[in-house]
Amino acid sequence: MRKLIVLLVTLSVSIGVGGVVRGGGQDAGTANALRGAIDIHVHSEPDSRPRSVDAVEAARQAKANGMRAIVIKNHYEFTSGLAYIVRKQVPGIDVFGGVDLNLTVGGINAAAVEYMAATTGGFGKMVWMPTFDAENQVRFSKENRPFVSVSKGGALLPAVTAVIASIAKHNLVLATGHSSAEEGLMLLREGRRQGVRQMVVTHAMNEPIVMSVPQMQEAAKLGAFVEFVGGNVGDPGGPARMDRFADAIKKLGAEFCILSSDLGQRGNPLPAPGFGAFLAAMRARGLSEQDVDRMSRRNPATLLGLQ
Repeated sequence: MRKLIVLLVTLSVSIGVGGVVRGGGQDAGTANALRGAIDIHVHSEPDSRPRSVDAVEAARQAKANGMRAIVIKNHYEFTSGLAYIVRKQVPGIDVFGGVDLNLTVGGINAAAVEYMAATTGGFGKMVWMPTFDAENQVRFSKENRPFVSVSKGGALLPAVTAVIASIAKHNLVLATGHSSAEEGLMLLREGRRQGVRQMVVTHAMNEPIVMSVPQMQEAAKLGAFVEFVGGNVGDPGGPARMDRFADAIKKLGAEFCILSSDLGQRGNPLPAPGFGAFLAAMRARGLSEQDVDRMSRRNPATLLGLQ
């Protein structure tokens, strides 16, 4: 019983009430890392998948930890309007949303992008190419179900170039979603051709994308940021994953990278403290405080148009 009490006290100090990172030592360093940070990849309720936190509470926890902004992501519906509501409920932190071009919004659908751009508040920033419904994802997962294609025969589909035109027109962010590494580069080339100002490779090293370092370097040359997501750094594969990420970042250069959490799944750490743990893990692997600052504050601020 005494050991159990000690464990509970330790957990309450490290995570805190409502997901606030507190305490000394490593926890204090994690808390410092979160001040002013921006997480461009937060999942929350309402959703059709089990989540650990709703959008309002995710914003409250981020604000309590001193973060500057979050982006709420949903694979199946717009979060631009949700961002407007959350901002009213949690003033003092910037909250953004977007649209993920899966089947539920019509797939590759420029009308969906136009709607998001016109949503009250103008807080819809991100346009993710298909994720869970992407052809690359469905084939990787060996599923037999409808999917959304972005290319055919080595060329982007006309509907994709129309979506990219809408992204450029409204100065939105082009995110590559779960497209293959090769498709991601095709999207970035077209984005650059059409004058898209901000682009990001969605969790480039994660399955089913698995970009190589040379491919990530090409993405950076095309003007895109490369996103690395921490997820649950304490899971069995966490240490090796953190090692791979840190090694790739050192080869790419922090100026081309963005760190985010991709958290909010039930059973995983809450987004804010989980993000702090990721930032601390990168520092522990030899990335400088200046590098982590750039990847968690300055680069995502540039991506979202924050000054």
